[in-house]
Amino acid sequence: MTAVRTEAETPPVVPVPLGAHVKAYWGRVRGGEMGALPAVLGIVVLVTGFAIARPVFLTPGNLANLIPQSAQYTLIAMGLVFVLLLGEIDLSAGFTSGLCAALMSSVMAGQGVPWYYALILGIATGAAIGFVLGTLVAKVGIPSFVVTLAAFLAFQGLLLLVVKEGQIISIHDPVILWINNSLLPVWLGWVLFIATTVVYLAVQLGRRANRRKRGLISDAMSLIAVRTAVIAVLGGAAVYTLNLERSRIPERVSLRGVPVVVPIVLILLVGLTFVLRRTKYGLHLYAVGGNLEAARRAGIPTDRLRISAFVICSTLAAIGGIVAASRDNSVSPTSGGSDVLLYAVGAAVIGGTSLFGGRGRVLDAVLGGAVVTIIANGMGLLGSRSWLKYVVTGSVLLAAAGVDALSRRRSAATGPR
Repeated sequence: MTAVRTEAETPPVVPVPLGAHVKAYWGRVRGGEMGALPAVLGIVVLVTGFAIARPVFLTPGNLANLIPQSAQYTLIAMGLVFVLLLGEIDLSAGFTSGLCAALMSSVMAGQGVPWYYALILGIATGAAIGFVLGTLVAKVGIPSFVVTLAAFLAFQGLLLLVVKEGQIISIHDPVILWINNSLLPVWLGWVLFIATTVVYLAVQLGRRANRRKRGLISDAMSLIAVRTAVIAVLGGAAVYTLNLERSRIPERVSLRGVPVVVPIVLILLVGLTFVLRRTKYGLHLYAVGGNLEAARRAGIPTDRLRISAFVICSTLAAIGGIVAASRDNSVSPTSGGSDVLLYAVGAAVIGGTSLFGGRGRVLDAVLGGAVVTIIANGMGLLGSRSWLKYVVTGSVLLAAAGVDALSRRRSAATGPR
């Protein structure tokens, strides 16, 4: 006969209390798993320091400017997270963004192609570039540093070819300009905030119910309430600030509302986070980054995963380039060059993604993008020299890489907790 487990024989699932979660988190931090803690502390320190030194930093107008300023770095960094998870690097992401934006702009300006075809062309070019780079790394076996360094030089030349050795291609299409120059209506900003908070709470409750149904340890309602409250307070404060009037002549031009680029970044953040955390593909990506040979022996298609990571990286670089072109209203020979790559890589690493592979989240790109943009914006308000801005940003990046290396050493010494 088949034994039937009665309800009395099934031990009840007791949710982990809030205090136990705090204690476990502190234990992970002491064990070397810093996560996004350094980036969050960095944001708090930087905002506090700049606000004291220059109170204008916290004005609604300046805070609103931080969002379009950081969008390009954040989007490129999101793609770099996928490559860095594998322990690889893409040095061509900056000029990939510029080249794809230039192709989109040139076919619209020179050949009258509709914006939607031009947009698809730019993004598809990014995906094709990623496929070529990933194939050279995974199939041919050329180190990613060499492949992407060569692409960095080649794409810089191709960008000059597209813009005809120095010509600036202006963008006049209202849809493309709308991406990173327009604002949501005030009411729609609040709808977005409420919907985001409700969806977050629903996901947390659904995950808790699913774990309890399967007899697994679940989060306490108090912890879910605290997480949701933090999201609600931060999100509500941001929407309220962005909905304040920022125009000096509001009777002529009103500047109120959440920038349109915010929901674009938010949708990509949620979607890519789901891919990394809730799909087999994402779990395999972490496995390959943690130990390539062990993943291969476990039957994971490592080559396809590595190629796909480069495809995602270059595709997001193309989107970042299009967002930057929208903000600048044009594409130039320097698009995607200068400090774009440095800031994008810095955003991913400062946010908490490891340079050694196997550790990172898409959220890291958002937090790191905020850090590098706050530094650039704040030091600009202080009237600092350009060289000092680069020195400070480089020092922050070095500190983040140092924290990553030390945390890995600490994790190896203490072992799993």
